[in-house]
Amino acid sequence: MLTRMDDVDWKLGHCKDDPVRPHLPLAWRAQKGREVWGLEREDGAIDAVICVAYTNEVPITEHELDVYSQAACQDGEHGNIAVFYTVWSYARGAGRTMVLEAAREIKRSRPVRRFVTLSPLTEMAERFHLRNGARLVARGTECQNFEYDL
Repeated sequence: MLTRMDDVDWKLGHCKDDPVRPHLPLAWRAQKGREVWGLEREDGAIDAVICVAYTNEVPITEHELDVYSQAACQDGEHGNIAVFYTVWSYARGAGRTMVLEAAREIKRSRPVRRFVTLSPLTEMAERFHLRNGARLVARGTECQNFEYDL
């Protein structure tokens, strides 16, 4: 079951496990225009976590992600691009399920037209996204973007 995590203690407990962007504080992840989602089992255990920011432009750095998500979510507005900026799993295969389930729920509940990533420049990130149906759309000096057509 996909759950948007609004509970600060839950987010604090799981976001400390983020292997991709452990330096991003909880306050940053919880700002307007950003969400943390968990893939929860029936027994309450979490199999995967994804952090999403909403923008109107595709960011290629963390700084751009910060600026773009703040700009897109002013005065009750909401960005039309969902940017998955970190995902991790506690169970094999749960990362893929997390990305796909989060995209389905966001598409159902928000006026989002694109799903992109802000991924590290690692072979692991590239393999993960390409294997799961995304395509590389940009590669910068700090990060790379993959886009999912969902």
